[in-house]
Amino acid sequence: MLSARISRPLAAGALLFSLMCGVARAQAAAPLPRFDGDRALAYTRGFVALGPRWIGSPGHAKAEAFLQRQFAKDDLVKDSFTASTPAGPLAMTNYIVKFPGNKDGIIVLASHYDTNYPLKDTGYAGANDGGSSTGLLLALANSFRGRKLDGYSVWLVFFDGEEAVKGWTDADSTYGSRHLAAKWQADGTLKRIKGFLLADMIGDRDLDVDRDLSSTQWLLDLVGQAAAKFGDQSYFFQRENQVGDDHTPFLQRGVPCADIIDFDYGYQNSFWHTPQDTMDKLSAKSLTIVGDVFLETIRLLNPR
Repeated sequence: MLSARISRPLAAGALLFSLMCGVARAQAAAPLPRFDGDRALAYTRGFVALGPRWIGSPGHAKAEAFLQRQFAKDDLVKDSFTASTPAGPLAMTNYIVKFPGNKDGIIVLASHYDTNYPLKDTGYAGANDGGSSTGLLLALANSFRGRKLDGYSVWLVFFDGEEAVKGWTDADSTYGSRHLAAKWQADGTLKRIKGFLLADMIGDRDLDVDRDLSSTQWLLDLVGQAAAKFGDQSYFFQRENQVGDDHTPFLQRGVPCADIIDFDYGYQNSFWHTPQDTMDKLSAKSLTIVGDVFLETIRLLNPR
């Protein structure tokens, strides 16, 4: 009788332990929630449908109006300025959308929204180059909207004038980011930035994000850690590159920056800056991967 009385609790305990292990295994096997890459792709499609977005074009004006509509109910700041270019003075506008957090500091997520100026007559749509990263940030905004963030504030920045007007040089490129970096240095904002993540050309179906040697390496390591969480590390840093981009003016002023760019678009980069940069070359999967990595990198930055 004694053994019988002991055996029943042991059996029940064993059953409970088995059930708990089963739940733990099920939880471990459950997929992690993923960023909505389909929505990001839809945003990209709508944005690219506005047409070429070179400075002063009808498509550029439509792109500005599009961004203002998307963030009409958010804390949207227009940073308008006139840039001196090889084509003369050109009016440009950066857009900054601020989502407040409960920690003193800022994480910047950035993109550019213009297309290449010299290609204004080719029908160049810039689906991947400028379009995909804009769609990504539009979808990321849905993760931050309507609540106070538990961590640093997140600011989305849509740069104007990234593309060269005549030919890429330090003086003829990155007009918007050079202007904003200088402005934020003067008003003290740069000192509050804990990390700057730039997205560029990240919608390519054949995603292969470069390890940019000009970026801040510890921040790239965090990006790699974020990618590994989702099993997506093979899409990152298999190739090294050194890229001048909208992060450069901030990096030069001491801001930790990571340029998340896939600078291998088509065979030998053959789709870049051509009319072949179209929506059919993009995928929701690639946008999901990069969106996940951005959100996880923010999580990893917050305790720092």
